[in-house]
Amino acid sequence: MTDLLALALGAARAGGDAILGYYGRPLTVDAKADDSPLTQADTEAHRTITAALAASGIPVLSEESPVAEVAGRKAWARFWCVDPLDGTKEFVKGSATPPVTSGEFTVNVALVEDGVPTLGVVHVPVHGVTYYAADGQAWKQTKDAAPVRIEARPAPADALTVVASRDHAGPEVAAILARIEGEGRAVASASMGSSLKFCLVAEGAADFYPRTVPTFEWDTAAAQAIVEAAGGGVSTRADDRLTYNKDDLRNPSVFAWGDPALDWRTWLDQ
Repeated sequence: MTDLLALALGAARAGGDAILGYYGRPLTVDAKADDSPLTQADTEAHRTITAALAASGIPVLSEESPVAEVAGRKAWARFWCVDPLDGTKEFVKGSATPPVTSGEFTVNVALVEDGVPTLGVVHVPVHGVTYYAADGQAWKQTKDAAPVRIEARPAPADALTVVASRDHAGPEVAAILARIEGEGRAVASASMGSSLKFCLVAEGAADFYPRTVPTFEWDTAAAQAIVEAAGGGVSTRADDRLTYNKDDLRNPSVFAWGDPALDWRTWLDQ
């Protein structure tokens, strides 16, 4: 796994460099079939990452893959799952005048084996931060500093940090926050862009992340590998582990948690 991790790290960082070549500059923004935005940075990062991963001989399922290239994906027992630019809307804000952006968009690269993400890289190009995991260990590296091991934390008894917005996450998430408070626990909110919300759980900065709005497999695979290696999990509403290479690449609602003892199911709509 060491060689594959090095390859994934290099691919993600090269994709991030490609993205930064367009950051803060005028962009052409097209709309895909689902009305999500597509920029030159998305397509250039896709080309850069897939070219780097080609050395492994393992097929690639990317958000920007042509349909014909992934038509046989159900036969793949092992594949790379890639989001070349997760958080394109946030990236586009960097081209506004003046720029209004947190820089919290990411490059996501995961290795999926038999439906399970076993290796993951989430790279933040603007901030030079990289989260990654393999072989049951998760790490965070900031620029050229030494990597630091990260672990999810036990959930505090009297207060939880939940990655959610009271205003924009939807009525079910608002109800979840109310139920937690109804148990007598204080709730602090934490927020980050794109797949970094999962990484907050992985590094022990948050306890729970309910994601009830739609995602696709490339949005979650790399971050799930990191959360799981850090001791947490990513589950469906039925409390099943989120799996990959499904018939439909769209995910159901997903819930990331750091403490296996956290009884988060009691907070969901029944």
